[in-house]
Amino acid sequence: MSFFVEVIMPLSLPKTFTYKVSEAEYHYIKKGMRIAVPFGKNKIYTALALELHQNEPTLYEAKDIHQILDEKPIVNERQINHWFWIASYYMCHIGDVYRGALPSALLLESETIISQQKDTVVNEAELSDDEFLIYEALQHQSTLKVENIIEILGKKTVLPVIQKLIHKKIISLDEAIQEVYKPKLIRYIRLHPHYQSEENLIALLDTFNKNAGKQKQLVLQYFQLQAQERQPISVKQLTETAQASSAIVKALVDKGVFEEYYLQEDRVNFTQNQRENQLYLSEAQQRAHDEIVQTFTGKDVCLLHGVTSSGKTEIYTRLIEKYIADGKQVLYLLPEIALTTQLVSRLTQHFGNKVAVFHSKYSNNERVEVWQNVLQQSEKAQIVIGARSALFLPFSNLGLIIIDEEHESTFKQQDPAPRYHARDAAIVLAHAHQSKVLLGSATPSIETYYNATSGKFGLVTLKDRFGNVQLPEIELVDLKDSYFRKKMKGHFSLTLIEQITEAFANKEQVILFQNRRGFSPVLECLTCGHVPQCPQCDVSLTYHKYKNQLRCHYCGYSMAKPSNCHVCSSVDLETKGFGTEQIELELAELFPNKNIKRMDQDTTRGKYSFEKIIDGFKNREIDVLVGTQMLAKGLDFDNVSLVGIMNADNMLYHPDFRAFERSYQMMTQVAGRSGRSEKRGKVVIQTYNPLHNIIQQVTHNDYEGMYKEQLYERKIYYYPPFYRLIRLTLKHRDFEKLKEGSMWLYQVLKQSISIPVLGPEEPAVSRIRNEYIRTIMVKIPSDTSLRGTKKTIQKVLNSFDVVVPYRTIKVTVNVDYY
Repeated sequence: MSFFVEVIMPLSLPKTFTYKVSEAEYHYIKKGMRIAVPFGKNKIYTALALELHQNEPTLYEAKDIHQILDEKPIVNERQINHWFWIASYYMCHIGDVYRGALPSALLLESETIISQQKDTVVNEAELSDDEFLIYEALQHQSTLKVENIIEILGKKTVLPVIQKLIHKKIISLDEAIQEVYKPKLIRYIRLHPHYQSEENLIALLDTFNKNAGKQKQLVLQYFQLQAQERQPISVKQLTETAQASSAIVKALVDKGVFEEYYLQEDRVNFTQNQRENQLYLSEAQQRAHDEIVQTFTGKDVCLLHGVTSSGKTEIYTRLIEKYIADGKQVLYLLPEIALTTQLVSRLTQHFGNKVAVFHSKYSNNERVEVWQNVLQQSEKAQIVIGARSALFLPFSNLGLIIIDEEHESTFKQQDPAPRYHARDAAIVLAHAHQSKVLLGSATPSIETYYNATSGKFGLVTLKDRFGNVQLPEIELVDLKDSYFRKKMKGHFSLTLIEQITEAFANKEQVILFQNRRGFSPVLECLTCGHVPQCPQCDVSLTYHKYKNQLRCHYCGYSMAKPSNCHVCSSVDLETKGFGTEQIELELAELFPNKNIKRMDQDTTRGKYSFEKIIDGFKNREIDVLVGTQMLAKGLDFDNVSLVGIMNADNMLYHPDFRAFERSYQMMTQVAGRSGRSEKRGKVVIQTYNPLHNIIQQVTHNDYEGMYKEQLYERKIYYYPPFYRLIRLTLKHRDFEKLKEGSMWLYQVLKQSISIPVLGPEEPAVSRIRNEYIRTIMVKIPSDTSLRGTKKTIQKVLNSFDVVVPYRTIKVTVNVDYY
């Protein structure tokens, strides 16, 4: 009798595959175990066991498996069911979901590149013969592939040996070397308790002889600073203001006059540190918390609509306490890796070692450790904080999912497949675990707010900022008028410069927002009007002054900045528009003595780059932070009194039905970074169109007005939440072939389904990496069967795949297009 196992391959394939196993293997293998299997001529992949059966495949002869990689399942049944739902709903292949879900270190394949970990001390005597052979080969060659190891060992079952070496931290898989970040320790000083009394202090000052005049001056300077600042004094600050060397400070420490101590992270605000350990909710927070608990008795999903800085994180923390006490796991999803830095420090202060973090900036091995901890329901991973990929972890006892800043578009995966939306997929996952979902936002997405107001979700509102701090005062600056009246310096209005100067005078910090990186998006020849374009994409090249090069933000193509025009050889080249780099440089000219830092994709490439910038800003080492939308997402800085939005119009005029909603959300969120402690903050918005509805709604914090206006337009023009959108994107290098193919697909879809089909349309950027692009949009009314429509679309796509001339056209499907 033959025995077979059905497996999922980590490849973009729609179906499962059948492999032959022995009777002993048949009784040993369980659903969710990884199995190394041959696929194609000579490749080996890590497949996932789905089910065991005795039905021989009819279309092909089943191959034998290579070996079983696990002793027990590393994926549970709920996960697999959730993966199949994602594959079905988002119209992608189960292989895509499997590959996207597992950390790459768990997906060994014959093309995996293996290298030695440099910092591990290896005891050769403890290695088996096979392990030693691989280790020895890596002494002579920097990297190996799995197929090289098969040759070295002379056998095909090599994956368990590789796993053991990974576990011993001797080798790593295709992993970039990450910089090691240590939180910066700042050296502070304070007066020795012995000299706190007045008589001892006077006696001390009298003991300084003529030779110790500098020491006496430093002590007096210390008291002057203490009277002015009323906050801890760093050695750096004292030596700079007293114009003394650190050797004098050391001499005073040696004499026992001063004590030195080091602090990291929330070093300045000691009272806050104590408050974090003992959590107290304000009256408004407690009321919101009780309403959420009450809502969860009748509904599985609840939206917490709380204004910026209303203390939503404290409410989440109190809810997490309850679920942790019941022995449940909690998943806390964030839209941006940058946010995990602050949140981890806040939650670890409260929950200690129960917090785990999972996102793409973590190394392969770190992610595998978190995976194993969640699988084993370890106490180290009772609370998992992560970006959208954390949704795929092997939870078995999930009690609560918190989705903070639920409106963020980064929750939607764009490329590669599966193109899922973490918020919607999390709600389905919670349903499978019979757990609860809490959505939090100051500016909820229109679909979520519609679901909440129509009764599908629960709704709890929190209208007061924590500590009854007022919402920031918003001032609009008309750029048209300011340029006309010559009230501008570069891209800064005089109003904004005055406000920045005032903030500096009060020793407060400033955030400036410009949602475009680089120095300038366009470099234009003033003689002939030529603008350098990317040779592979239909976009102009962005000028980056820091590297003195022009770069394409779509494909990464770069070239040195030309000294003359490539068309007419004129030297009159001028930049148009501005990005974060230009703002940073202009600001450095206006305020040369201030520490200005930039936070965008160019400055946050390293693993710990977010922490370095956020740490520096929180410790008040940085005076101004200039950045893109990374700044708009839930960061909490208590000393920021001013936020400047350099050009609000950039966001408003995108060819996208969500442009106004996104602009409102972005501006409100950025504005919310201001005035988060006792003092009321200020926001300066520079715009050419101060009377625009959205800008007025931001000024008056009128979310309801924006929601009603946008909802009315969405209804008229057939957009979500009244219609579901499916976008088909076609790509090919041959423009004519793409044009014909997209027209064929459009016409067949139009005949097959009786709902609006729009296209084929050239998007704003109609060529990327030398591939031309066309899009077709299908709009599905809420009263039409979604499953039936998807089946029809899939049938049409299958028949499109069979048409020989169009077989080379790539088609991607984006369900619930964002």
